[in-house]
Amino acid sequence: MTVLVVDDTKENLTVIGQLLRPHYHVRVVNSGLRALQAVDVAPRPDLILLDVMMPEMDGYEVLRTLRANPSSQDIPVIFVTALAADTDEEMGLSLGAVDYVTKPVKPALLLARVRAQLELKKARDWLADQNAYLDAEVHRRMSENELIKDVSLHALAALAEKRDNETGNHLHRTQGYVALLIDLLREHPRFQAELADADYCARVIKAAPLHDIGKVGIADAVLLKPGRLTVEEFAVMKGHAQIGADALGESIQQVLAARAARGLSGEGDFSGSALDFLEVAQQIAGGHHEKWDGSGYPQGLKGEEIPLPARLMAVADVFDALISRRHYKEPYPDEQVMQIMREGRGQHFDPDVADAFLQNVGKFAEIAQRYRDDHAEEQAAEHGAKA
Repeated sequence: MTVLVVDDTKENLTVIGQLLRPHYHVRVVNSGLRALQAVDVAPRPDLILLDVMMPEMDGYEVLRTLRANPSSQDIPVIFVTALAADTDEEMGLSLGAVDYVTKPVKPALLLARVRAQLELKKARDWLADQNAYLDAEVHRRMSENELIKDVSLHALAALAEKRDNETGNHLHRTQGYVALLIDLLREHPRFQAELADADYCARVIKAAPLHDIGKVGIADAVLLKPGRLTVEEFAVMKGHAQIGADALGESIQQVLAARAARGLSGEGDFSGSALDFLEVAQQIAGGHHEKWDGSGYPQGLKGEEIPLPARLMAVADVFDALISRRHYKEPYPDEQVMQIMREGRGQHFDPDVADAFLQNVGKFAEIAQRYRDDHAEEQAAEHGAKA
């Protein structure tokens, strides 16, 4: 380990240097200014023995400067000085020195003090390394858990889509559309406050694939019917929004119960984070078929009664449904897709959300092309040019 000895007297540097060199790597400087320069030169000192009475910059000022610098504030300093008054020692310790040794030094005492401080520093460094390793390990495991959670989430959402003969790319496309809408609306006066929270936006994007999770509760005879649904069958089909909202609501209650059992407030803990995510997912699953004019389902919400995540999902889901082949329909022609989307402004869709889509159709078409189904027409990429 390296000890830096700071003293303006050559004889003191020689004596202390000779005492320490059999045991440590020793560097010596003869002024406070050089001491401040030396701490940034390799090998950096593990301990500083610092004289107090020096010209230009005394030891107290050197220590104040060391403690004010983040790169040197943790280096332990022992004052080695002829000032022997109790007030001098109190002054040095109050400034952050770890020990105070008076001159003339007693070799055995100084060696013992140096050894003790270096052992303490070694222990602190080891503990810091261990903490850094543990932090890295926790981060790694959290990243793995997030990946597992995301994969599981996507698999759960894909299960609902597979029952409807959908491909997983529908999930990728609609999630991409929602992410793009958030980016386009982030600076909009109506949405600026709500979308300023990056964590909230991430939750909305991550929850988007769960919009049709309620389809798992719809009978195959209705869900997979190739032709037009009857009024009664359509009423059953519409139930998927409420089924999804209810299922996620049950999950929310389970999180609340678990949190209460653990005595957690929910502020900043894992269950609080899970609760926030589930609430957004419930809004999307239950509200993505609501319409701006109040004619949607399942609750007939109107305008801003509809949660923002559901309003974003409505635009994303309708656009993708129009351009995609389903077991009961072919993709709509480009002109009809755009006509339906334009007519939906202020009726089906939040006008400002619809405008963000209509003014950037080419970007949405790029997402559609990127995640196109294997059998999808190349027309999806052409929407922007024809809009």
